[in-house]
Amino acid sequence: MAKEGSNITPLFHPHQAAVPHIHIIGVCGTAMAAIAVLAQEKGWRVTGSDAAVYPPMSDILAKAGIAVLPFAASNLVPAPDLCLIGNAISRGNNEVEVILNESLAYTSGAAFIGDYIVPKRHTVVVAGTHGKTSTASLMAYVLANAGENIGFMIGGVPEDFSIGARLGHHESPFVIEGDEYDTALFDKRSKFLHYHARTLILNNLEYDHADIFPDLAAIQVQFEHLLRTVPAAGSIIVNADDANLAAVLAEGCWTPCVSFSHRANKLATAWQWQADTADGRSFTLWHHGVVVIQEQWQMIGQHQVANACAVAAAAHGMGIELSMIAAAFRQFKGVRRRMSLVNTVNGIRLFDDFAHHPTAIAGIVCAAKAAMQGKGKLWVILEPRSNTMCCGIHQQALIACFAAADHVLCLPPAKRGKNDEDLLDVDRLCHDIGKKAMVINSHAVLAEAFAGKIQAGDDVIILSNASVTALHETLNTVRSKV
Repeated sequence: MAKEGSNITPLFHPHQAAVPHIHIIGVCGTAMAAIAVLAQEKGWRVTGSDAAVYPPMSDILAKAGIAVLPFAASNLVPAPDLCLIGNAISRGNNEVEVILNESLAYTSGAAFIGDYIVPKRHTVVVAGTHGKTSTASLMAYVLANAGENIGFMIGGVPEDFSIGARLGHHESPFVIEGDEYDTALFDKRSKFLHYHARTLILNNLEYDHADIFPDLAAIQVQFEHLLRTVPAAGSIIVNADDANLAAVLAEGCWTPCVSFSHRANKLATAWQWQADTADGRSFTLWHHGVVVIQEQWQMIGQHQVANACAVAAAAHGMGIELSMIAAAFRQFKGVRRRMSLVNTVNGIRLFDDFAHHPTAIAGIVCAAKAAMQGKGKLWVILEPRSNTMCCGIHQQALIACFAAADHVLCLPPAKRGKNDEDLLDVDRLCHDIGKKAMVINSHAVLAEAFAGKIQAGDDVIILSNASVTALHETLNTVRSKV
């Protein structure tokens, strides 16, 4: 029977067939690939379709033995027991039209998690504009290091697990990245409303996702709804330095809150943090005014120290000893494509980072330069690919993000079907940044920009949320000639 108030086809229950079949449309999306892995572990036979396939999600699916088919009506013959429609899929997709015309059972990826993966589990949801992937990965590692056979679903690949999702024991905690993006073409609520958070981490809140939210207030409404789903027996870990989160909490909260803040702000919060070095590799955490963790780790950036403080508060609230939390911090390897060292050629290091919002970009550029300790030049390559970055909503805010960089190279934004006047103006951006910035329209021009200028000891960061394999190849060619 369909859920009361539901407007979708009733869900299939896997116990009704020996090997139920689930077909995932848009399976190469970050979340959908992870869900494919979870569904397979849960006992479903998984198939998937998509139009574009590239690492790291393609590698994850290949490792799991899940083939990716082109979109085709024939993928639905015979009819799967349940179809999952990814949030990037629109009406007009040939498989979606078959599902609707033939009244096949369908749901969203987020609803699948809520209905089949997290019930009866202590779900830890990490929400906020920045740091969801890194914080969720760190939280998962802390719990796993403490002996918990946890499950998780993370929008990236944590280096400590080498996979973005696993089911874990059905009675152990489940850690998930709480995305505020909308759920599917038929469900415009934020994904995180489906996840039934028991411990909720609220890192920060800024305007983002300009393609679906008209303003910050619209995003805050979704966060207000999220608070209504957290039980009174749960816990909310909230960044007290963030005024936008404070405004959300003021609209109503029914769950005990544990606050954290930067120690310099002198707020009376339960947890406080401080980076002891400019690059954030050494840091101190306080609990009720007492130093409880002083640690060094592999992460860089003060934003990462704030993430660690939130995780420490959440894990401690779940009964994990402080010494075990500190040990996990010390060992944590981070997340692929979050300041990941890709290669070193002739003394020149190449890093990948996923940052695609001014606050995140500024934080990582500043941290990367500090980590160089005055040696060499920092080159930053910006490839605008997210919907918000491409549409130019952050045109002015981006100017100051590259203050710590020595050279800034900007690729044109992806068009995403927009008119030129509605796109990020990279020519104007580079002009406003100054002489150290230039627009790069092709890989050949990129090679010219580096020729004779890049030297041993320099660092290069590629900031992009798209596949950057071609950029790696171009840069490796240039660096090998230095």
